[in-house]
Amino acid sequence: MDSTADAARGSAAPDDRRVLVARLDRLTKTTRTHRTWMVLLGSLFIADLADINVLSYAAPAIREQWGLSVAEIGRLTSLSFLGMFFGAILGGRLADRFGRRRVVIAATVFYSVASILCALAPNPALLGVFRLFSGLGVQAVTGVLIVYVAEMFPQHKRGRIQALMLGIGLLGVPFIAGAARLLVPIGPESWRWTFVVAAVGLIPAIAAWFSLPESARWLLVQDREAEAEVIISRLEREAGLTPEQGVVVEDEPVSGRTHVPLSELLRGRTRKIAVVASLVMVFDILGFYGFNAWVPTLLVEQGYSHETTLTITTIFAIAPFAGAFAGMLVADRWERKTVSLVLAAVSGAAMVVFAVSGELWLVVLGGFVATLLLQTNTAVIYSYLPEVFPTALRGAGAGLANGMGRLAGTVNGVLIAAVFAFAGFSGAFIAAALFILCEGLVIFFFGERTTGRRLSDTVAPHDSPEEQRA
Repeated sequence: MDSTADAARGSAAPDDRRVLVARLDRLTKTTRTHRTWMVLLGSLFIADLADINVLSYAAPAIREQWGLSVAEIGRLTSLSFLGMFFGAILGGRLADRFGRRRVVIAATVFYSVASILCALAPNPALLGVFRLFSGLGVQAVTGVLIVYVAEMFPQHKRGRIQALMLGIGLLGVPFIAGAARLLVPIGPESWRWTFVVAAVGLIPAIAAWFSLPESARWLLVQDREAEAEVIISRLEREAGLTPEQGVVVEDEPVSGRTHVPLSELLRGRTRKIAVVASLVMVFDILGFYGFNAWVPTLLVEQGYSHETTLTITTIFAIAPFAGAFAGMLVADRWERKTVSLVLAAVSGAAMVVFAVSGELWLVVLGGFVATLLLQTNTAVIYSYLPEVFPTALRGAGAGLANGMGRLAGTVNGVLIAAVFAFAGFSGAFIAAALFILCEGLVIFFFGERTTGRRLSDTVAPHDSPEEQRA
């Protein structure tokens, strides 16, 4: 457990902090401890995805028991996204103030308890409130987990580790789907047990309390050098390095302030970074959910039978896993913003094929490729987001961008439905393709170069490119 005594918290000279950062940056091997963290973080991602998707599988039974309309189910989903918006922003800021580890554990417990309360909800109104709370906790965890990976794993492997974590996390979808398949048919109120199963995050949260350390980079920004050195020294020993071996100290200081005002996020160069990252997430969510969330419904509206639609969507269900793991091949090989543009362009083209083709095999091929590459692009963006902000604002910055994306998710349903009413099946999916292409163009032309670069640990209100590096 991360319980180093307060007395160990040092106030070492800035040069000492720079040396510790350099020792952390020069780690290139994935050590035994890193692999242990992968298992734990992957388990937390699985629990996140299980909770996010539980309502989808419980909704038909809930609708039948309480006599809800499709619009009312949609409002429950929107409340989840609204909770994610607040959770991303709040969780990120709390992680900058109190630490990554504390927020991951507390937010996981929070959404797990909220999921149990969903199981006990006596009416749709309270179920909506508890889903809002659940969404808040889930997105707080997701946002901070990607920050933790960026800060604690070797810089030349950050992309593939993020992709691996996302791929593992996607196991949460078949996990909760299988649980619903077993539980929902038992009785009219057995859907409630699916929410209890979705509280599985309590298990990795307890494990994290005992075995997940705080981010060493965050500790250094907080002037807690002694605690950070314990973690760094352990990784060095496992990597076969000595503290003096091959350390190159940068001129950039680690931190001059342990508590940076949130207003710094919207000043100087950091403001441009925050705006670009937010636009990337908004367009990505609109494109991603504009396609994936509407495929089953609009295929039926287009005239495909329910049996054919289920066959097509079952084939598509394989693609996210392949897409996430494909991210391991590309995320660190080339510059992330270039990779994201290529993935956005190709996935957008595949959506257009899906939208305009009348041939079933082209519909299946286009949709499968689009689903796969959208997930690959998500892995690349998850790698990119925490890398562009300085450590003292990394949680808040990535949280703001994530939050804006989730806010876009709350209007996605209304937006795509309106496009469908105006332009039909093809128009709805071409719109989704245009959204994802906009994401690629924004990140390519305005985003930072991040692949293989060291993380920035300084923040200044009027910084220049020389003073603050991505």
